[in-house]
Amino acid sequence: MTIYEFTVISVHGYPYYNKIINPIPSGIKVFLRFFDFSQKDDNITQEREGFKFDLKAGLISALYNFSSQINQKIDVLEFHSKTINDQNERKENNYQGNVLMSVTTEPFLFHSQVQKKMALIYDSFIASKIPLDEGNQLLYREQTEIIDILTDVKAKNHLSKNNDKIQFIATHHLDDMKNYGLKAIVLTSFDLTPLLCFANDNIFCLEDIIQILRNVGNIPDIEPFDWKYRQSFYNDNSMWVYLINSGVGIKVMNLFENYYYLLITDPNAYLGEFPAKLTSEFNNILS
Repeated sequence: MTIYEFTVISVHGYPYYNKIINPIPSGIKVFLRFFDFSQKDDNITQEREGFKFDLKAGLISALYNFSSQINQKIDVLEFHSKTINDQNERKENNYQGNVLMSVTTEPFLFHSQVQKKMALIYDSFIASKIPLDEGNQLLYREQTEIIDILTDVKAKNHLSKNNDKIQFIATHHLDDMKNYGLKAIVLTSFDLTPLLCFANDNIFCLEDIIQILRNVGNIPDIEPFDWKYRQSFYNDNSMWVYLINSGVGIKVMNLFENYYYLLITDPNAYLGEFPAKLTSEFNNILS
């Protein structure tokens, strides 16, 4: 599990919906990601700029008290200056409401893909509930569908239907490539949540893969049918993680969600054309 909590509030602080999807494991770092679906405010004045310090002081105090209450430590609060592209995007979207959505996740997830999930949830379930109030709550069916989107249920079901074929290919290649440094083959959702793991002698499970991805650091965007590799470590052992954008996947409503294939290898592994070969074989099953 890589997404732990989902929240919908109004910009004025009305707590509309909150769902703890899974408890946060102890001792790990998580990201609280924010997504703004509010109307753009054209009334920001220079006078309000003078209150920045007061606002910052109030924010820091509130966050300190908040983290103490939930027994979690805040180490870094990261801000991004708005760009021309951000401003143009807000003008194009111009959301009709004052909705803020947040989600607590593993740091290694692709932010752009998590954002697509949030936009789908907003368009499909939240926009029709504006203005957010007690008299217009989410139906149980809608809540279930939201959790299904967040937890990649459709992607998991598609893999489950083809599990025997996938397992046959994975175990065959693990045997063939063992002497070349290949340790595990992993299939993930489009935000990089591990869904299936096959490993030599079952040395890794999905939880191990999550730990390996936590140690990868920055993961760049990867174009369809392309792949990149990054260094990681597990139990103080160094390893390489090859990340392949399959270019194929499933569609959830109007959102295309591609799979990623990960190869976990020794640092001195030699794979040659194997990533392309595996991608072709998996894609023939999953496309």
